[in-house]
Amino acid sequence: MSRTIKVLLAEDQSMVREALAALLGLEADIEVVAQVARGDEVLEAAREHEVDVALLDIEMPGATGIEAAARLHEELPAVKLVILTTFGRPGYLRSAMESGADAFLVKDAPAAQLAEAIRKVLTGERVIDPTLAAAALADGANPLTDREREVLRAAADGSTNAELAATLHLSQGTVRNYLSTAIQKLAVRNRAEAVRVAREKGWL
Repeated sequence: MSRTIKVLLAEDQSMVREALAALLGLEADIEVVAQVARGDEVLEAAREHEVDVALLDIEMPGATGIEAAARLHEELPAVKLVILTTFGRPGYLRSAMESGADAFLVKDAPAAQLAEAIRKVLTGERVIDPTLAAAALADGANPLTDREREVLRAAADGSTNAELAATLHLSQGTVRNYLSTAIQKLAVRNRAEAVRVAREKGWL
């Protein structure tokens, strides 16, 4: 008899988490041994329950699924990482792969497809939603530097250049330059549009 695959489920919406756990529980060879609602609880739960696969939502309090994946990849490299998200954004796919994820699927994928992805990653395969893979290739790499992303993220709440400069410990001129470059790279008219476009593509 083959060994049961032990799965950790990280998802902040309890209804979605419970539904996923119930669906995976129907599979004879898969057992959800741990559930968490926060990204910063993933590593400890994975350690405690000695899981084989971590199923991670992207948008979670405490830490994103991508941040949690990077931490797991570093601390528990044997654990396979499956990113499951509502947000089919190409930039997220690139970030997930860079953080060590073995699979990237959207939440509306059939349960059988998710179960099959869990089995496949354990054999060393990578599983990527084909539509997302095509979109990521079409979109190309994230054109923004780490600093440009940092400034754009901080600007998302409408802060002035002076406020951004104080928060980020930069001069106002440097902040203005980063914002201007980001706006040019994204081919938009202002910082609000730059934030929106970068978020839509998963680049922030």
